[in-house]
Amino acid sequence: LKTVFCNEKLIKEATIHSPPTQSDQYCNLFPVSPIMSSSIQISNNASVRELTRLERIGAHSHIRGLGLDDALEPRKGGSQGMVGQPAARRAVGVIYKMIKEGKIGGRAILLAGKPGTGKTAIAMGLAQELGEDTPFTTMSGSEVFSLEMSKTEALTQAFRKSIGVRILEETEVIEGEVVEIQVDTAISSVGEKTTKSKGGMEKSGRLTLCTTEMETVYDLGTKMIDSLTKEKVSAGDVITIDKASGKITKLGRSFSRSRDYDAMGAQTRFVQTPEGELQKRKEVVHTVSLHEIDVINSRQQGFLALFTGDTGEIKAEIREQIDHKVAEWREEGRATIVPGVLFIDEVHMLDMECFSFLNRALESDMAPVLVIATNRGISKIRGTDYKSPHGIPLDLLDRLMIVSTVPYERDEIHSILKVRCEEEDVEMSDEALELLTRIGMETSLRYAIQMVITASLVAEKRKSTEVEIEDIKRVYTLFVDVKRSTQFLMEYQNEFMFNELADEESEEDEHDNDESEDTDGEVEKTRVNSHNSNEMDET
Repeated sequence: LKTVFCNEKLIKEATIHSPPTQSDQYCNLFPVSPIMSSSIQISNNASVRELTRLERIGAHSHIRGLGLDDALEPRKGGSQGMVGQPAARRAVGVIYKMIKEGKIGGRAILLAGKPGTGKTAIAMGLAQELGEDTPFTTMSGSEVFSLEMSKTEALTQAFRKSIGVRILEETEVIEGEVVEIQVDTAISSVGEKTTKSKGGMEKSGRLTLCTTEMETVYDLGTKMIDSLTKEKVSAGDVITIDKASGKITKLGRSFSRSRDYDAMGAQTRFVQTPEGELQKRKEVVHTVSLHEIDVINSRQQGFLALFTGDTGEIKAEIREQIDHKVAEWREEGRATIVPGVLFIDEVHMLDMECFSFLNRALESDMAPVLVIATNRGISKIRGTDYKSPHGIPLDLLDRLMIVSTVPYERDEIHSILKVRCEEEDVEMSDEALELLTRIGMETSLRYAIQMVITASLVAEKRKSTEVEIEDIKRVYTLFVDVKRSTQFLMEYQNEFMFNELADEESEEDEHDNDESEDTDGEVEKTRVNSHNSNEMDET
């Protein structure tokens, strides 16, 4: 037993020593409180509790990328979760290459196709391919009208969220492996002038760091000792110390100390001992978006507003000053602009003011790549009586590179449903999957995908580990698709409230009755006129 001081309470830590094994697997030993130490019993039968990781499964959580090879050709077999749409994936793959090389900016791409053809999935695949370094902002066209700000301000913030600034900064750091930490505590006398208070504890220490080529001893003050204690740094750890701020970062354990303990936790990371000198100049890269810089500089508590989401409207003067400062950093070589991607789904929900703003915003020097998607054909532009292809004005359509998506084939629907079964961890028989594919062909792909988890629950209810045909039939009778729901409404339309179809039929019947009455009147007039003419002839 060894004693350690933590929060001014004496805690006894039980350490079990055993000879080292050859498996090189380690786990950390956790401190045990004195109250519970008496109730611990050591036995040969160790009980292991299985830890399950909770994952959130969404409509496009199975998408890992575009599924393209180096030649931008679609891989077969549902690579990275993408199935079908080879032409659209090739086109978006070319756009991905241009974005990564920085040769595209201020361009707009339209994904157009009927519902359920994978437009949003292709956009999500593009986001996964770009990675975390490239900003990718997703929004729906209806969000613009629901925010507590003007429409142009909402689009401006979305544009600036999609533009990244990569700031380069050089700092001096001390990087090495900890050989030894010595901490000396001295009790100061009351009359000493060197102490800040009358009596107390003075801490001083030494830190020995080494690399593969050199070893140096550093004197430690009280703040550095507290920082080392807070980070729980011990001998064998590889650390970096920022000379400007004094921040200590623990990189991991050295491979040379990997056999110090019999077992260590999975979170323990082993790294190589640093090479060269201890003091180095490192280039640190910070990637932030223009919107984050706007919010921080727009108010006093701007940094907290990033977490709360209450950004409000930002003045144009602040944005101009930030753009001017970023331009200076670019000239000095301290920053580079990273054009990201702004994805607007259901773009037909925007009105003429928003489309005019997009026209102007795409002409800016620092404009991201705009990817928009719609499932409309020739429809009215919102707020007007004018019809246009996809519900988008013609002047904006001229600026777009249009990528069309086509309906899925039977084999592609089968592959997509198989991928979704693997994503949702559902075991399904081949016959049930074939029936579900047929349902997807006759109804819709989305309806078939939603039946996967419901059929799994029905199979679990009858204590089966595999979904069978009877489970699919059961779910098919419980949940109706659009066609069956429409047929039901047509049969029982008179029993529903606010039934417009019945009103239209009654109006048509009245119109037909009016036409028939007009026709009868004209026939009667014709008969009277003919009778009068006969009387004239007789006279």
